[in-house]
Amino acid sequence: MPPVFAHGALRLYLLSLLESGPKHGYELIKALSDRFGGTYSPSAGTIYPRLGKLEEEGLVATEAEGRRTNYRITAAGLVELNRRRDELAGVENDISASVRRLADNLREDIRVNMRGLRADLAATAEAARTSARTARFTDRGTRHTPEGDRTLKEAEMLIQAFRDDLRVELRVQASAAPISSVTLETIRTVLDQARISIRSSLTADSH
Repeated sequence: MPPVFAHGALRLYLLSLLESGPKHGYELIKALSDRFGGTYSPSAGTIYPRLGKLEEEGLVATEAEGRRTNYRITAAGLVELNRRRDELAGVENDISASVRRLADNLREDIRVNMRGLRADLAATAEAARTSARTARFTDRGTRHTPEGDRTLKEAEMLIQAFRDDLRVELRVQASAAPISSVTLETIRTVLDQARISIRSSLTADSH
């Protein structure tokens, strides 16, 4: 895959992020991740060496805040940023192109994974239908017996537990970083396929 940033572009973009005020390393990483819609998140090993280089060049200064180190743009850094505004606009255009490319790659990965998931769901549904047919053959009255009521309640509890677990996970993840449109698309596609398979199995049970 082509690099997300061209040579020197990340350092320039870090300066632009610091123009709005001092930030510590994690804030810069999160700002970059947000700018890419969650499709790319730089590592600490990518960000901190570039911040260190900017500090060596006098374009960035550090300030201690408890255990954190904040980075702020210096007067020289602002002069450098203003001098390279046109180049920064090109970096923004490159980022937009990278976001589209990374999103396309993720969507293709989703499509490939979904084909495998659909095959697995189809096989699972067919196995469930076969088991259901066998059960109906041996006990025609199951669906109206206490055993049938028990399995209905168990199915409802499974669905409720699945919903509750995912809601908790979504809220935990959303508190750390916004849920990206790609993740939302993945959730929607997977749930749609699961719904189709469950409905197919329920329909088979009714015949």
